[in-house]
Amino acid sequence: MRKLACIAVIIASLAVAVFAHGNLEHILGTVVAVTDHTVSVKTADGSVKIVAFDSETQFLKGVSPATAKDLAVGIRVVIHAHKNGEKFHAAEIKMAAAAAGQHP
Repeated sequence: MRKLACIAVIIASLAVAVFAHGNLEHILGTVVAVTDHTVSVKTADGSVKIVAFDSETQFLKGVSPATAKDLAVGIRVVIHAHKNGEKFHAAEIKMAAAAAGQHP
């Protein structure tokens, strides 16, 4: 039951963040791949979105500052991105502070 409650809290907090950034695209899901300049995210509908990032992208882990090096396969993210055609460029990548069931 505690694990389910933790998952619910993480999803709820990420969902609030999704609606906080105006006209940017919001991508919520699990990281499935990371390169030096992109992150691939599997969304709830099963699609994979590839999002570019650069030195202007803000990274957060929970509420703490983070870097691109903190991105890892399997973590949950909320990405606020500019969309140009079918391409995405991240303004902000927010990572879950800890995976469900893990203790910091």
